[in-house]
Parts: sequence; C-alpha cells; structure tokens
Amino acid sequence: MKKLKETIRRIPRYGWIAAAAIFSFNYALYLLGPLLARWLGTESWAFAPKIPFIDDRFQLIPAFVVIYVVSYVAWIIGILAVSLTDKRNFINYTIGLEASVLIGFLLFVFMPTTMDRVTEGLIQKVNEPGVFNWMMKFIYMCDGGETGRALFPSFHCLMSIYCYLGIRRQSEISKGFKVYTLVMTLLVCLSTLFTKQHYFVDVVGGLGIPVICYAIVHKLDPATRYFKDKL
Repeated sequence: MKKLKETIRRIPRYGWIAAAAIFSFNYALYLLGPLLARWLGTESWAFAPKIPFIDDRFQLIPAFVVIYVVSYVAWIIGILAVSLTDKRNFINYTIGLEASVLIGFLLFVFMPTTMDRVTEGLIQKVNEPGVFNWMMKFIYMCDGGETGRALFPSFHCLMSIYCYLGIRRQSEISKGFKVYTLVMTLLVCLSTLFTKQHYFVDVVGGLGIPVICYAIVHKLDPATRYFKDKL
C-alpha cells in the first residue's frame, strides 16, 4: 500500500489531465461516429462483419461483462502509468493512440458496421434472470439497444493494447505491471467476443490498427522532431 501511494504521488499533473482528456475525447468520438454516419447518410452502408464459422463459436458468457466494464478503469490507469515514463515516450504514445482512435472514428462514419442482436438471439438471453444478464442488458441498452453499431475496430481492444504498447519497453515500469497490462488486454479482447459486443474481425482491427500506428510513430518519433523544448 505504501508503494502504491508513492507511485500515485509521482504521477505528474499532466498525467492526470491527459488521462481525463484522452478518455473523454475518445469516448466522445465513439459516440459521435454513429451519429455522424446517420446525419451523412452513410449509416445505410452498414454491414455485419461476421465470419459465421468463427463468430458462432463464441457464445454469450454474461460473466465477461465484468471485464468489459472494468476495462474503462484500466485505460485510465494505463494512461497514468505511461505518464510515469519519460516525456518523449508519453508524447509519442499520445500521438499514436489518438491517430488510432481517429482512424477508428473515420471507419465508424464511412465504413459503418452493425450487429442485429435480435437475430443473434442476444436480447432474449439477456432478459433471463441473473445479475450478469442484467448488466449485459444495461450495456446493450446504452449501446444501441437491439442494434449494435460502431463495431470495427473495437475501441476496447484498441485502447487496451495501446496501454500495453506505451509501457512495454519502459524501464520505469515494473515487470509485474507490464504482465498485468498484457493479461488485461487479452481478457478485454475475449470479453468483447464473449459479451457478443463485437465480431472476431473487430478484434483483429482493434489490435492491428494501433500496432501499425505505434510502429509508424515509433519510427518517425514526432516527440523528438517537434517537441524538443518539452522533453
């Protein structure tokens, strides 16, 4: 507990500000994407990125909703952890993460994806008794009701993997926390499938886009090029 308190005290002020700003901005884009698609009329292009022989193997396991919800807190913790690393890494991390999110947002608008939860038999299942079913019903209600939208890429996977990418090479972060972040990323990806919030392709996109953005930003190193006075 003492070590945890010391770690919290070391978090810079910009870390707290960035955590709140990044989380709020990214969530706002997630919500705005489908609304903008509806306004522009691109919502009519929506399709279900389902691969039946893969996706039908993942049955609804309501208990995974706990991981799905806890992930929101894990993202904030991840951003705060990255702020404990050097400023160069933090700036590059922020640029790469937001580039990934903006790509996802554009895909939500111009390549909209959807899931018919009635056809998938999900609405009937979450109406059954049980606290996890009740939680799933609430998640569905807050996320389109009978029709899920903004599936590809999965922002849950995108945000989670970038938390890991931001710390995996940083000596300031303990091995234990790196392992925790990687395991949490894997669990979050599984939760998106077992809560039937996403199809398998959405997970692939949610992991692939940020990994590509991370590699590009790491190579270009914009923090050193454009923010020398901030390092």
